[in-house]
Amino acid sequence: MPFIRTTQPVRSLSTLALSQAAFKQLHAVASSARSGKRVDPLLLTGDRSRALAAAEAIAHEAGRELMRVDLSAVVSKYIGETEKNLERIFRAASSSGAILFFDEADVLFNKRTEVKDSHDRYANTELNELLRRLGSFSDTVIFGAVSSAEPPFCIPCHVVRLPPK
Repeated sequence: MPFIRTTQPVRSLSTLALSQAAFKQLHAVASSARSGKRVDPLLLTGDRSRALAAAEAIAHEAGRELMRVDLSAVVSKYIGETEKNLERIFRAASSSGAILFFDEADVLFNKRTEVKDSHDRYANTELNELLRRLGSFSDTVIFGAVSSAEPPFCIPCHVVRLPPK
């Protein structure tokens, strides 16, 4: 799948310039991932490269691979294709045991709207499919978003705002 890249991260949390509070949150997620405990998804906001570095560090600390998903490439203009892509992603993540990192989560997070016409209905369907998959996924999920907006009210997330470069 062209929108998924799996890597074996080498960066550790100690190499990141983080506040004490952000370090504690990321360390807690890494510890939970290492022990197999399910936690609410993590939303990393701010600089895109720092979000990726933090996701890699969490996976490294947990001793796991990182499955990086470019959400901008997952979302399709064709009805039903985004949902099929999400199904493929979650199936691959379940079988690999990798930590799932959705890069550019703004693409889906900004779509949930009040339905005014048929196009809005399909935009909501994509986010609803992500929510459904998250509800049944038992492993670690991290979202990276450039905007500092909150996640949709319907996704319980731990939010870490990363400092700018």
